[in-house]
Amino acid sequence: MPKNFSRADRVAQQIQRDIAELIRGELDHPKAKLVTITDVEVTRDYSHAKIFYTVLGTEEEATEIGKILEHAKGYLRSQIARSISLYKMPELHFVYDHSVEHGVALTRLINEATSLPKAPDEEG
Repeated sequence: MPKNFSRADRVAQQIQRDIAELIRGELDHPKAKLVTITDVEVTRDYSHAKIFYTVLGTEEEATEIGKILEHAKGYLRSQIARSISLYKMPELHFVYDHSVEHGVALTRLINEATSLPKAPDEEG
């Protein structure tokens, strides 16, 4: 059965596409091309949009990119307003997405656990 997407879901998807494109094309920073927008959540009244992102790089670079995104959010919001027709354009809130790091850490732990030597009673 197909999932019914609300208008807020469609707005969130459009914001995700537009923000990703704007960051890659408009932000004047060498690491901007390493930013990935992982998700966008828009409130039902469209007043706020949480934009989740990750950065390929060090923790310091992620912090630096976070500051740049925070500084540029007014510009990004005005650019998005050109392509999305809403009564009120949502206020943008950038949130670093730690889920990728958690996934990598879990994968590493699983790989380490599966590569451990077997105990003598487990050998057959």
